Amino acid sequence: MQRLALTILAAAVALATASPAAALDNGLGGVWRNPKNSVHVKFQDCGTATCGVVVWATPKAQADAKKGGTDKLIGLQVLRNFTQVKPGSWKGRVYVPDLNATFSGTADLVDPNTLKARGCLFAGIGCKSQLWKKVDGAAD
Repeated sequence: MQRLALTILAAAVALATASPAAALDNGLGGVWRNPKNSVHVKFQDCGTATCGVVVWATPKAQADAKKGGTDKLIGLQVLRNFTQVKPGSWKGRVYVPDLNATFSGTADLVDPNTLKARGCLFAGIGCKSQLWKKVDGAAD
């Protein structure tokens, strides 16, 4: 009986540390802006993972998304199924609205206000990195 309790406790700890809330509490939470400050994305819980939803975009960014086939950029989930792979590092899928395509991606905390976002076309090929900044005063 004691062994079963230890197994259940270990499973609960593993689930708690892998939960989206853990990612949000460990620095990923909040609103982040891309380098051009044309899009703001808020990380939030999405089932068993963390996702990023566009909460603000410039008219140009919205027009570019529309040209790519995305009618409504604001409210769109662009970062999908992000799970923590190690402290300060997550991986998941990145939807690029102006290309109407989804790629593999990573997010690594550089410091509390800087996030290195990286997306790849396929298996580490055709990758692009950007430094995103946390938006001051944005509601978490």
